[in-house]
Amino acid sequence: MFIQPPRDKFMAEKELLANPAPLGLMGFGMTTVLLNIHNAGFFALGSMILAMGLFYGGLAQIIAGILEYRKGNTFGVTAFCSYGLFWLSFVGLVVLPNLIPGVTAPGLQAKGAYLFMWGLFTFMMFISTLKKNKALQFVFLSLTILFWLLALGDFTNNATITTIAGYEGIICGLSAIYLAMAEVMNETYGKVILPIGGPTIK
Repeated sequence: MFIQPPRDKFMAEKELLANPAPLGLMGFGMTTVLLNIHNAGFFALGSMILAMGLFYGGLAQIIAGILEYRKGNTFGVTAFCSYGLFWLSFVGLVVLPNLIPGVTAPGLQAKGAYLFMWGLFTFMMFISTLKKNKALQFVFLSLTILFWLLALGDFTNNATITTIAGYEGIICGLSAIYLAMAEVMNETYGKVILPIGGPTIK
């Protein structure tokens, strides 16, 4: 018969685990910056962005989400696994029409709906960040704006809106990189090196 271990023992073991959030934030942040440099019009969508989306934006975030599960962090599991799978689905949207006969690339309206729904998900997640640090709130608010700007650009077929979204997305990605490095540096030095406006997101 399975015996539930004492809660204090579980909590002590959890405290010994590393914080997986910086891994997930870096996977998200770096890939987001690179994609949105493309959206801003600086270079074409190519294998560099797709490879980052597949491995660092996708796989690394899913790994981080699974590790957050071990730490009992529902928010971290939901965020990192979802955005990891977002990147895998984004790569699929680009690659599958070239791999499978009869599978067509999404039109602008379909792509706009896809981006709108991700913006809605992100906005709902943003509400939960109001109980967390300011840096994380900025990441999720700016990501919500990014998704909805990109959706609007597709719905209206307005390249200027997509370009504006690209610049906003670069800021969003850099904010996630900042938070990731703040978590690493503050833990490494045992003091606040980079402020985040609240507790860590362990």
